[in-house]
Amino acid sequence: MPNFRLLAAAGLSATTSQNDPLMIDILCDVNPYLNPPKFNPLAAMSAKSTGLSAEEIQRHPAFSTARWDLKPTTSGYVQVAESRPGGPFPMWYEVHGTGPQKVVWIMGLGASRTVWKRQTRYFGHRHADRYTSLVFDNRGVGRSAKPSCRYSTSEMARDVVELLRQIGWLDTDSPHYPRDLNIAGLSLGGMIAQELALLVPQRVRSLILASTAPRLIRTVHTLGHLRRRVDMFFPYGVDAELNGKAHRLFTQKYLDAPDSGSLVPETTFPTNLDRFTAEQLVERTEDAELPRRKGVILQAIAAGWHHKTDAELATMGDGVGRTRIMVMHGTFDETITFPHFELFKTALGDGPEYIAWKDCGHLPSHERETEFNEAVRDFIDKIAGLPESA
Repeated sequence: MPNFRLLAAAGLSATTSQNDPLMIDILCDVNPYLNPPKFNPLAAMSAKSTGLSAEEIQRHPAFSTARWDLKPTTSGYVQVAESRPGGPFPMWYEVHGTGPQKVVWIMGLGASRTVWKRQTRYFGHRHADRYTSLVFDNRGVGRSAKPSCRYSTSEMARDVVELLRQIGWLDTDSPHYPRDLNIAGLSLGGMIAQELALLVPQRVRSLILASTAPRLIRTVHTLGHLRRRVDMFFPYGVDAELNGKAHRLFTQKYLDAPDSGSLVPETTFPTNLDRFTAEQLVERTEDAELPRRKGVILQAIAAGWHHKTDAELATMGDGVGRTRIMVMHGTFDETITFPHFELFKTALGDGPEYIAWKDCGHLPSHERETEFNEAVRDFIDKIAGLPESA
């Protein structure tokens, strides 16, 4: 049964959820993002590395390096959803860089714009003369509002459209629609990116879909499904919660490797697991506990409802142009499993560029940082040379 206390915190009624079978499925065990707590995560993690505790990490000299001081070119709030459910509400954005190539980065479930910081630094700072990067907090996370209404990927894509209009990146009144937006979405962000590509296909220069799905399918046995994911809504303490999250997102090999995420080489944590935990602790400083969990619940509902048929993907491919699409996925992804990658290949055929990151988890943006950045860069630069009609 659904957890009605959490439903209430999210602004959803128990009556509504009881009358909505799909809602029950999403909040119970059908959605690969969410599962009921039918096992002890401490036991499930006993055979895996646990790293430093949250208390030890906060006392560690490297904790000061967990927040990167990446100054945006511009930043601020825009009001979106003026005439839509839950609106209007403020949405936080940052623009990094001043280059001619515009890149819109859309982050995934429960994660703020700062999770793109490795890409923000590369595209918006190291190569600021070539790229202008837009990062933002989706509704439900970070500095953006967490309205109490049902979220959907289509509504979240409309949030992005309104953001783009208000910062001057999208002029739908213009008689000429240049293909000038490079859209990159990861996980839930990739689902939102699909909706965005269907809303403004004529504006999409390139579409990069990472670790995402056109629709969520069950790909493992139910027991294995439960054992491979720790429920994010029933915390067993911050250490177990973040340890479980890390093992859902990354491979063991990456987590055990020496810390590769410090901008100060002489000040590092022992492992990448410790670095991830530190970054999560820093990110949580922007969100109070209850609003943060409320936002994650509502975003997860959006992910669970996301459903694009092969015909809809074909329409997206026709509108954007299949050669302008890149799809990438880690073969060891335990959050959105690798068979979801094959759904795109079946629907879109041979036109897009496909990358299977061998032995990589859910976040190639971290786990394969250099290769990921170079693959995105090379694809954007290649597509920039195509005629708009291609």
